[in-house]
Amino acid sequence: MSDNLKKLTGKNKNDYEQVAKSLVDNCDVELFKELVEQDGFLFDFIKQNVAQRIYDACNEKNYRNLLSFLKYYSPSYDEAIVSVLAKYADEDLTDEMLEIFENGDENEKCYCAKFFSYIQDSLALDLLRENSYTENESLNANCAATLGILNDKLSYDIALEKLDSKDEFEKLNAVKFLVMYGNTNALDKIIDTMKNSTMSENIAGYIPYLINIQELLQTNYTGGLLVVNNIVNGLGEILGLYEVINFELYNIFEAMISNPQTGGSAAVLLNAEDKFNTLTENDEYMFDEDKNTQAEIKDIKKLLNRIDKKQLKALIKDELRENSPFVYTALDYSDNIEAIKELLRCDNQTIILKTAEVLKKLGALNDMERTVALLKITDENIKSILRAL
Repeated sequence: MSDNLKKLTGKNKNDYEQVAKSLVDNCDVELFKELVEQDGFLFDFIKQNVAQRIYDACNEKNYRNLLSFLKYYSPSYDEAIVSVLAKYADEDLTDEMLEIFENGDENEKCYCAKFFSYIQDSLALDLLRENSYTENESLNANCAATLGILNDKLSYDIALEKLDSKDEFEKLNAVKFLVMYGNTNALDKIIDTMKNSTMSENIAGYIPYLINIQELLQTNYTGGLLVVNNIVNGLGEILGLYEVINFELYNIFEAMISNPQTGGSAAVLLNAEDKFNTLTENDEYMFDEDKNTQAEIKDIKKLLNRIDKKQLKALIKDELRENSPFVYTALDYSDNIEAIKELLRCDNQTIILKTAEVLKKLGALNDMERTVALLKITDENIKSILRAL
């Protein structure tokens, strides 16, 4: 780390003010590039301080120097840079930003997309739409957020249509767009998409960025429980463990435990208790997490260990039905063999296979149950698996 970067990120006011001023006044692209390259190594509060220092160093005489920094994108500094450009923007600067948005590289386009959330020029609409589904996540997010601010109905409707795609990745990209767009009217359709997706954990991990989970539980309890259940399933494999803090999972589980239980909440709590035991008992999950995340996970584990598992297992019998969104989780934690066997007669072949696997695990899959299951199966692959059990 260079001396100037140490000063810019340090605590000495005289040092960082002088370096920040020089950074902007002298258009020090190399120092800004170095700053961006350190993104993953600086604490958030340091980056927030630096962003404010850059903002404070800008004025009407030097603000155009920031255009040279657009080649190096960082979400830590985009707000500071773009807000300055928007503050002093005139018609010429707006035209220049449009030109950069059209012909610049992806880093420059990221800044431009955010710029037009401030300077709401309709000429940017096509460019925002065109850059909403690229390989660059930051560019996609900035475009979607700006289109949401502009209340662009065309891009919103296109994203809703993409939720019906047969391509799971296209569905997920549509979810990402709609979350950043920020219209909660899309929430019900996003949840429906999650229910039927093979990437349900991925989708669930974006929903809390559109609506607070506790608020969702108040307005759509079953949907909210399903989101929580999929988040639990994804933790450690698909979703980062730091999300337990972002999603306020401790408060959510605490409220679920203190309120009257349903079959759905019982299934979610049993699943969560199992998952957090796994997270804390395997070093591979926790060894590289920060202290705050580790402490939060351990606190959640202690909280969940208070549940009455016997009582909750009795309740999940209500979810041992084909049309329950919690049927797979209920199968994982139920020991009610007779209730489980009834699912062998359902019409969902995947559920039948899961049921047979659970019965096998419980030592309750005999030739009669296997025959009942096979009568319902038409998929040859599932038949083969079932015969092998």
